[in-house]
Amino acid sequence: MKSPALIFTLFFSLFVAPVATESARAESLINMTVWKSPNCGCCTNWVAHMRRNGFNVIEKETDDIGKIKKQSAIPERLQACHTAKVGDYVIEGHVHAKEVKRLLKTKLAAHGLAVPGMPSGSPGMENGQYDRYDVLLFKRDGSTKVFGSYP
Repeated sequence: MKSPALIFTLFFSLFVAPVATESARAESLINMTVWKSPNCGCCTNWVAHMRRNGFNVIEKETDDIGKIKKQSAIPERLQACHTAKVGDYVIEGHVHAKEVKRLLKTKLAAHGLAVPGMPSGSPGMENGQYDRYDVLLFKRDGSTKVFGSYP
């Protein structure tokens, strides 16, 4: 007959610990909502990049992404194909997850981050080519400053 301690240990390791670990992992994810076109593959790839990097992404497909950008106060010159909200910030376009995490950690006074357009080699736009591009920190008044540069 097995000891009660051994039975408890087996039960815990098989049933309780995996649930507790998954629950802790879910609580450590960073919540993000992304608005994107239902037909955009690069947006889907960017969402996958964010998920691989610790974000819990809620996708909202829309045929009127311009309306979302206007509601989110994103200047036209900073716009790209998808728009996200994380915490109090707006994330526009193919911004790398590490830059979003850095913004959340530093808590800078800003409206958000943007990678205007769709530069090759940015997250979601991996195609073997690498354009040089900047991640821009922007304020509600539209002013910007370089937050990061790639590659």
